[in-house]
Amino acid sequence: MTEKEIMLLADENIMNTYRRFPIALRKGSGTRLWDVNGREYLDLVAGIAVCNLGHCHPNVVAAIKDQADNLMHVSNLYYTEKQAQLARLLVENSFADKVFFCNSGAEANEAAIKLARKYAHENMEPDKFELITMKDSFHGRTMATITATGQEKFQFGFTPLLAGFSYVPFNDLTALEKAITAKTCGIMLEPIQGEGGVIIPDAQYLAGVRDICDRHGILFIMDEVQTGMGRTGKLFAYEYSKIQPDIMTLAKALGNGFPVGAMLATNKIAKAFAPGNHASTFGGNPLAMAAAVATVKTMLQDGILEQSCQTGEYFLSRLKKLRQKHQIITEVRGRGLMLACGLSVEGSDIVNECLKRGLLINCIGGKTLRFVPPLIITTQEVDQAIDILDAVMEGK
Repeated sequence: MTEKEIMLLADENIMNTYRRFPIALRKGSGTRLWDVNGREYLDLVAGIAVCNLGHCHPNVVAAIKDQADNLMHVSNLYYTEKQAQLARLLVENSFADKVFFCNSGAEANEAAIKLARKYAHENMEPDKFELITMKDSFHGRTMATITATGQEKFQFGFTPLLAGFSYVPFNDLTALEKAITAKTCGIMLEPIQGEGGVIIPDAQYLAGVRDICDRHGILFIMDEVQTGMGRTGKLFAYEYSKIQPDIMTLAKALGNGFPVGAMLATNKIAKAFAPGNHASTFGGNPLAMAAAVATVKTMLQDGILEQSCQTGEYFLSRLKKLRQKHQIITEVRGRGLMLACGLSVEGSDIVNECLKRGLLINCIGGKTLRFVPPLIITTQEVDQAIDILDAVMEGK
């Protein structure tokens, strides 16, 4: 099919829930994508922080092919090998003792919300069910997770929302402590706000949240759907703070493009779930588990985390130099390969111009350019991206 035919067919038959760019992509490899016309693009979006090992990483592709030849799906009424292996990998490399598998970040966060309420119901006062989340956060698109999301634009038109959520400013411990009531059972946040603009809190903020939770006897839920799996230079972003959450959620890069999510917890908290309390038909699917096992093993064995740190520092330094040259850049921030430029102008024109020059980038909140490339990106490719951004910004 031609590019035009693909677009027309999609527009005629798919619900209008996405603002798509006028290209149809057909192939990916590493940090590169190609459209149906054969045009090449340098990808700094990576499926929105999903393809951390790059597109079609050979280890992941081989794992999926091998698994597809043997077993594609069975019910969670039975044990499967890759599911057990992935659970062990995640437990061995995190604070957690137990894992629940699902299909997406929203499902993982939904599971976390349910687990927190179930634990509170059994171990706290009967009326403790409320969660405090952060303004400008993003936790998903289900009814519970858009309620947890502290942005009205995602909630508009879907009221009444689920009861039991309140919001405080991110990076404000005073406001957080004041918001705790007799009904609060936990606090849920992203260690770095992704959709909110790559907002990094003060160095002691997460430790302060942990202290507040401990003093009030409530749960700390960490949403690492975007920050997890090496995006910030460590396997999980909470590692920078030297503290541990009670519950953590993962998705996006866990399967390097194959849909998979996970909710992790300590034994103490996980015991609140018993058979029948929560489930997912496709959660822990053998294909997803095979992809995720290959992803995690590759990330831990191939120096991906170290590369992410080093290239991220280089990318950040190049963005800071670009800011010195272009007044429309108001701020540069980031950690690892989760980076952003604040702008004084709308960013959509910059994104579109970069697209025309073969560079895929992302604009969030109108005036923030977000860069979440595959973690395998090289310094030479960073230079290529910066050169394109520089040229696009010349006339702004």
